[in-house]
Amino acid sequence: MSETNTIPVDSAANVYPEAASREMIEAGVFYGRQKSKTNPKMRQYVLTQRAGIEIINLAQTAEAMEKAIAFLKEKVRNGGFALFVGTEPSAEAGIKELSKKYNMPYVTDRWAGGTITNFKVLSKRIEYFKKLRSDLSSGALINKYTKKERLDLEKDLERLLELFGGLELLTKEPDVLVVIDPKLHDTAVREAQRAKIPVIALANVDSNPDVIDYLVPGNDRAVKSINWFLGKIDGALKDGLALRAKAALEAARIEAEKASEKNAAKDGKEGIKHVKKADEN
Repeated sequence: MSETNTIPVDSAANVYPEAASREMIEAGVFYGRQKSKTNPKMRQYVLTQRAGIEIINLAQTAEAMEKAIAFLKEKVRNGGFALFVGTEPSAEAGIKELSKKYNMPYVTDRWAGGTITNFKVLSKRIEYFKKLRSDLSSGALINKYTKKERLDLEKDLERLLELFGGLELLTKEPDVLVVIDPKLHDTAVREAQRAKIPVIALANVDSNPDVIDYLVPGNDRAVKSINWFLGKIDGALKDGLALRAKAALEAARIEAEKASEKNAAKDGKEGIKHVKKADEN
């Protein structure tokens, strides 16, 4: 039996404090794993058990989500960007939609080892992928290769598309890694940790909290729960970009005022020179 359908939502709602969001309950964010799968370090986020399933404390989830939102918003406000990671089918559509909305890189097929820790080599592979795709689509290779060789290149492109299709916008190391199910994506999380890149993660009770900077305890396998989390991330990105744009406009206004004052001062000096020359004449 699935871990995410053994407890009715209405029944589960009764075990939460009033501060818990009904939105989170309806999204099934509270569903943990079977007690036997729980990482002992995650027990701090467990409220109780129902039908052998850990029930996550949504008051803590809400608090952790707010901290993650505040952090991400500030990063984006200062010009940063996130790399999104989620290879489970339940996360793929949501991550692609959000990443494309804000022109940020993502991984939904398979994490390529060294994406962060060996970025220089990876960036060369991404550039090769982009050029190969461009050459094949434009017909530039028709006269350079035989039909069989072109078919081999097309197969190579398919493989590269799976690996790098979402990484075209990754032109430098990301400022933040946003992960759905950090246990499944342990390699990505540890690469970020080695590179000192902060990690925001929707993490169930089987995860290791020690490697996650901003852990949001919750159901990291169900579509509704993942979409709830991504909706909050969406809001943080939107607000961060709005603050960045506002700061840019303010900076431009200040520069324009300085330029205007400088020109006025220059015009004033020129005017004084003309008056002096007129007096001399």
